[in-house]
Amino acid sequence: MPIYNLKINGQSHSVEADQDTPLLWVLRDHLDMVGTKFGCGVGQCGACTIHVDDSATRSCLLKVSMVEDMEITTIEGLSKEGTHPVQQAWKEIDVPQCGYCQAGQIMSAVAFLKQNPKPDTSEIRDAMSGNICRCASYNRIEAAVALAATKTN
Repeated sequence: MPIYNLKINGQSHSVEADQDTPLLWVLRDHLDMVGTKFGCGVGQCGACTIHVDDSATRSCLLKVSMVEDMEITTIEGLSKEGTHPVQQAWKEIDVPQCGYCQAGQIMSAVAFLKQNPKPDTSEIRDAMSGNICRCASYNRIEAAVALAATKTN
């Protein structure tokens, strides 16, 4: 099996894996970074969202062989103490119910706010519509993204 050199959360990792292994499983099974969740395996739910070169990306669809020399950020690398403005807003609004989708929601929100630091409600809804929350915490997610926008400006 080939060895892949990955840069994840600012650190280098060498991983032996089949070239077709989804990055999601490399993160979870090889590197014990379990904050990124498996939801659907087909890129539809957003639970596995990470950043690749600062873009929100579904890690279940991305093969490990495709990400060498790219900057990968997982929820674990966003902020060790949970002090990122989006994480703080999530706590202030008390967004999670079960919490399963929240890492993907947060990673999507961070990438969105980098592109659009002053969104309106409609823009937030559109940006976050690709992430499914089975508990239907959508109103609190929307409020947290709006709050986070005020914290990052």
